[in-house]
Amino acid sequence: MSNTTKTPSIKSINPFNNEVVKEFELMSPEKVASMIDKADQAFKSWKNTSIEERAKIMHKMASLMRDKKEDLGKLATLEMGKVLAQAIGEVKICAAIFDYYADNAAEFLADKPLEVPHGEAFLSYEPIGVILSVQPWNFPFYQMTRSAAAHITAGNAMVLKHSSNVPQCAQMMEDLFKEAGLPDGVYTNLFVAGKDIEPIVENPKIKAVTLTGSEPAGASIATAAAKQVKKSTLELGGSDPFIVLEDADVQLAVKTAVQGRMANGGQVCTSPKRIIVASGIYEEFLAKTKEAFAQIKVGNPMDSDTTLGPLSTEKAAEDVLAQIKKAAEQGATIELGGKRIDRVGAFLEPTLITDITPKMDLYFEEVFGPVMMVYKYETIEEALEIANATEFGLGGTVFGTDTKKAVKVARKIDSGMIYINHATSVAPQLPFGGTKKSGYGREQAIEGLLEFVNIKLIRTTSPDQPF
Repeated sequence: MSNTTKTPSIKSINPFNNEVVKEFELMSPEKVASMIDKADQAFKSWKNTSIEERAKIMHKMASLMRDKKEDLGKLATLEMGKVLAQAIGEVKICAAIFDYYADNAAEFLADKPLEVPHGEAFLSYEPIGVILSVQPWNFPFYQMTRSAAAHITAGNAMVLKHSSNVPQCAQMMEDLFKEAGLPDGVYTNLFVAGKDIEPIVENPKIKAVTLTGSEPAGASIATAAAKQVKKSTLELGGSDPFIVLEDADVQLAVKTAVQGRMANGGQVCTSPKRIIVASGIYEEFLAKTKEAFAQIKVGNPMDSDTTLGPLSTEKAAEDVLAQIKKAAEQGATIELGGKRIDRVGAFLEPTLITDITPKMDLYFEEVFGPVMMVYKYETIEEALEIANATEFGLGGTVFGTDTKKAVKVARKIDSGMIYINHATSVAPQLPFGGTKKSGYGREQAIEGLLEFVNIKLIRTTSPDQPF
């Protein structure tokens, strides 16, 4: 019998057939420390590189991603199971984000004059150092891009700890940056386990942390960062409401809700998870929703006619199934689905649930899978009570033909982002982030760029002038 101990590794597993595709050896603490040292050295040079030169590299990243969008999309589909067309769409969004910061960073980071009674004053926006980025698997390229594009363009360096089930995507992003001409060490991928993140946060050369993930992970990382007096930004998921007003176009509302909820296998922090429908149109909405569900095509995510692929992992599928079963045991109605599909892979039936009450766990939980929950309300006050009955506050939607009325309702929802007549979406120029236990801080737009810069005041005055 051999006494050889196998080196710990990260496995890339295809959720369509549960086959191991590739393995990556975990990095030792010594190697991680060495890579952070290298990133710190790279930062000292990168911060002095002109914004124009940084922008050229970001534009090159955008060009590379567009040129390789099919290959990148297939890699994301292979590792986490999203439908190929959606994976390619994700890559296109990434390219747009890189271009956005390349086009706008010089303006966003320009000195800002301040009015003072004597002399001059201005704000200078300066990078702070090496940023630790901890990202999830559900949008393997977009999540990396959302943090890296802004903070690297601002002059920071970055080390990435990606989710352990998308290691090939993680390595590909570093490879793309190198191909785009980014100096070695400015962006570095780390293959480490989740339990090893806190020691990385404690490294004095890490100056700030950005994380997208679960609430427990966010709390842990935020605590570790706070102990070191380091800034953090957190995006911790959501259970987004989708309020359908009495005057809504029901067919359009159904189409928007179902497509939004089933996109990416239902594994989207901002997908419309809780559909809250006016009682007068509830039955019509439910009937049309069932018709829409009948059109969902579950299958191989690489196939062009598939609209719903597997969940990201077997554990993910089993976790969602457990939530559905518990809801049924507590009295909820499983209108459609609710079971595993009898085939190899992390598949789950698209599921429609009604009759959910505050006495059930599902009333408050986030469900990260192809599960739509539909509620009925009598008054706007009741709709808002349901909408706000969660500890999350990320995105949300209000659907109705009277836009002014919809905006009034939107103002009363406790959330970081609300869309009118559209499922919560993303665009480079729109800040992304939440409130309550969905986290804090913003990504994208100018707000995302300024999260990890030192906003330095510089004040000049003549020696003979009063302050």
